[in-house]
Amino acid sequence: MATQRLSYSHHYLYSLPLKRAIDIVGSVVGLVVLLPLLVTVAIMIKFDSPGPVFFRQVRVGRGGRSFRILKFRTMCVGAEQLGTALTVRADKRVTRVGKFLRRTKIDELPQLVNVLTGSMSLVGPRPEVPQYIKFYTPEQREDLLI
Repeated sequence: MATQRLSYSHHYLYSLPLKRAIDIVGSVVGLVVLLPLLVTVAIMIKFDSPGPVFFRQVRVGRGGRSFRILKFRTMCVGAEQLGTALTVRADKRVTRVGKFLRRTKIDELPQLVNVLTGSMSLVGPRPEVPQYIKFYTPEQREDLLI
């Protein structure tokens, strides 16, 4: 088993420059192609509810490094003080536009900026909220926070 992990890690290190190049090209192309949609969504959010267009949250990514993830805001301002950390079905804090953005996953598109800056990758484990990392086993942390 240790040999397999060493082999995987060895291969992983050689593929990092290629993976990063794909991330840069993919995120730039995605942002350029999706720019009209991104602008339209930003305008919709501004007309739907007061507050910023984007939601930023600290997440833990590769190597256990913290960074601010970027998403379109789908909830009312101050939502974290109005309810639980988890969003439930029919949560009253989710805005009208937010419901559509969540259902279609469009709220995730600004993360292409995180990919471009290198804090995320197009392929790999999803960054986690720091408060949930404590529930991971050491093996899960090693696998998910490579």
